Amino acid sequence: MKQEEASETSTLQVVSRLIAEVIGDQYVLDQPITLATSFSRDLELESIEFVSLAEKLRDHYGDEVNFAAWLSNKGLEEIVQLKVGDLVEFIDRCRTGK
Repeated sequence: MKQEEASETSTLQVVSRLIAEVIGDQYVLDQPITLATSFSRDLELESIEFVSLAEKLRDHYGDEVNFAAWLSNKGLEEIVQLKVGDLVEFIDRCRTGK
């Protein structure tokens, strides 16, 4: 497995765990979270849940990953179409400085 793939897999595991903490483990058991999972359509995340996720990401990654700032730069349509893979890619870019 390449370094990038290992990082992506590791980041997806962290993000999935944090999402499960926000929306509940039962949902994740019913439908596994993948890179293609949509926050809006598949997870049906509400704005308050995005806030909770942002806090959990900050607690886990510190200032290295500013999810709230990243999300605030997106338009409504972009947010509606946001997938878990987009967040994973953002986190990995922040952590590698690329």
